Amino acid sequence: MLTLGIDTSNYTTSVAIYDGENILKNCKKLLPVKDGERGLRQSDAVFHHTNQLADVFDEAFDSFNGKLDAIAVSSRPRDVEGSYMPCFTVGVNSARILAKALKVPLYTVSHQAGHITAALYSAKKLELMNERFIAFHVSGGTTEALLVQKGTENPLDIEIIAKTLDLNAGQLVDRVGVMLGLHFPCGAELEKLALKYSGKVTAKATLKGTDCCLSGVENICARMLTDGASPEKVAFACLMNIQKTLDKMTEVLIEKYGKLPLVYAGGVMSNSIIRKHFEERYGAFFAEPKFSSDNASGVAILANRLHEKE
Repeated sequence: MLTLGIDTSNYTTSVAIYDGENILKNCKKLLPVKDGERGLRQSDAVFHHTNQLADVFDEAFDSFNGKLDAIAVSSRPRDVEGSYMPCFTVGVNSARILAKALKVPLYTVSHQAGHITAALYSAKKLELMNERFIAFHVSGGTTEALLVQKGTENPLDIEIIAKTLDLNAGQLVDRVGVMLGLHFPCGAELEKLALKYSGKVTAKATLKGTDCCLSGVENICARMLTDGASPEKVAFACLMNIQKTLDKMTEVLIEKYGKLPLVYAGGVMSNSIIRKHFEERYGAFFAEPKFSSDNASGVAILANRLHEKE
């Protein structure tokens, strides 16, 4: 069975093809953001997705001669009522046209479910889709801990059990990165900068119950820079505070829900510094960077699972 996944989130246009065992194509293109800016308006994201989607399709279907059996598309950020972002309409409308022309079924899924599924695929742990586990989805648009189990209507039943109360971790990374003169999105460049620092920093976690607050870290990094700290130290301090916060959230959730399998997904969790800590301390599962940042691979896998149910 061959299935297609489409995802048009902030800030990546993505297309993937899955054959029931392997991701055959995982094609994506970042949306352009001007230097010094910290993101895009939704109207600009829609415009850029509309311009880019055909190019990403060209890459995905170059030398592809198979016949698609089903299509899935991310239509919303999360599987909760009222979850909506205009940028997803570009993928949805393209998927509707394609499914109608090819006479194949179309399924809509959430961007978040796609992220979790892609992480499981990359970690070779798709069997967890039939079990109960805790997934952290940490990106520019989301910083949440999720209780995940096999669903009835959807392949995954996802419940938010912890979240940020202010900034998302990816927003923090980008704000500190832009502060340091890095290119948006700043994750990869900030990591390279942090890896050059060999000293120590003081990091703290601010939690309210199971939820976290990250906005204070931006202020800490700004003060460090004003006081003459090196960009390398500021970058490292930013990541260590994120790590400390996620670590404390993980501790609290293990205490509340027991020692369930832990999966970390989203662009921020492609960071090698943070990943190493959670793998060593918790035996947590991570995706390779190409499956951790925004992509449509999980969406293509969910198309397969949904089509198999019919």
